[in-house]
Amino acid sequence: VGEHQLTGHKVAVKILNRQKIRSLDVVGKIKREIQNLKLFRHPHIIKLYQVISTPTDFFMVMEYVSGGELFDYICKHGRVEEAEARRLFQQILSAVDYCHRHMVVHRDLKPENVLLDAHMNAKIADFGLSNMMSDGEFLRTSCGSPNYAAPEVISGRLYAGPEVDIWSCGVILYALLCGTLPFDDEHVPTLFKKIRGGVFYIPEYLNRSVATLLMHMLQVDPLKRATIKDIREHEWFKEELPSYLFPEDPSYDATVIDDDAVREVCEKFECTESEVMNSLYSGDPQDQLAVAYHLVIDNRRIMNQASEFYLASSPPTGSFMDDSTLHIPPGVKPHPERMPPLIADSPKARCPLDALNTTKPKPLTVKKAKWHLGIRSQSKPYDIMAEVYRAMKQLDFEWKVVNAYHLRVRRKNPVTGNYVKMSLQLYQVDNRSYLLDFKSIDGE
Repeated sequence: VGEHQLTGHKVAVKILNRQKIRSLDVVGKIKREIQNLKLFRHPHIIKLYQVISTPTDFFMVMEYVSGGELFDYICKHGRVEEAEARRLFQQILSAVDYCHRHMVVHRDLKPENVLLDAHMNAKIADFGLSNMMSDGEFLRTSCGSPNYAAPEVISGRLYAGPEVDIWSCGVILYALLCGTLPFDDEHVPTLFKKIRGGVFYIPEYLNRSVATLLMHMLQVDPLKRATIKDIREHEWFKEELPSYLFPEDPSYDATVIDDDAVREVCEKFECTESEVMNSLYSGDPQDQLAVAYHLVIDNRRIMNQASEFYLASSPPTGSFMDDSTLHIPPGVKPHPERMPPLIADSPKARCPLDALNTTKPKPLTVKKAKWHLGIRSQSKPYDIMAEVYRAMKQLDFEWKVVNAYHLRVRRKNPVTGNYVKMSLQLYQVDNRSYLLDFKSIDGE
């Protein structure tokens, strides 16, 4: 946590190590896409105010909220009342939809990354940083947060991105409504087996409508999983939905270029108007200047409609309109949400509720496990794997790399001549610690 010297306002500071970024050969990509994140202005996304660059690190100066993590709130208070859970989930999904439309995927959504302000409004943090690393092999591994990871992630399969965010949103909604996690086990391989099976307990107090939504979001097959469009059209989600969360303005002519928006992009990226125009005419939705232009347009639309919503109803419970950096020129029409969904629409789930009433999950509580299999460490994943390679070399092990955090290793017994075979895989346990899991594969 830092403090602005002139205004006294508190800010949060996140540090990105240059050496680690350079090892992935994405320094230029990081710089460019951080500029886009600085343009993100959504009432339920933590704002990125400034990036300070030094020879060793990037310091990301972000919005500070005082309410703490949603995870801690659930641990302290238990499950949330249904109406309140719906209100928070609507805010979270609106933020996820906003970023998906601008080619940014979180890939690590969890209650620890959902912060609460002083008025109990949700704010998603760390949004988009993992997407910046999309050229890195580690995004194809299961070195994430196991309890919230989709089946395709823990299985090491390639994934597009939006569908894994939907799964994680389903886990968050379940935690809000039940105060527990749908998939939980201290033994990581057993936890993964539960996730791949996709069978979870539905408490009797949940109404059937929200239960069907949860089952659709937690479909093991990503092609059958709910899309944001499916969720928005669900009867439970639509109840008391604030209009500012998914604003629409079909009156805008998308063929007309907004000169003020072009100039703002030029100022932010230190480029010429002709470069921005060329990017817009290229038709490439992932072009960084084009993305920035659409962000500027959408920011105005969202904030305008949020302001209108709260002026027409009760005062907001949050203070997200206090953004002194936002300037809305008069007479400028907002850009419509015209980007197509990133994955195909999926059919409705048809799974009987009774089939999912298996064993009840454990309460979502902060506790120290009595014992663990494997080796725990609070070192960085890269450093942990470097030590693993060093130890294997010293012990005369042979190995095959499955991915950056998963190895198949063997060592020849000098007496019997037989090989001892193992699988080594690194998992993230929480925000600070990792677990190196060992599995015998002698029978294979």
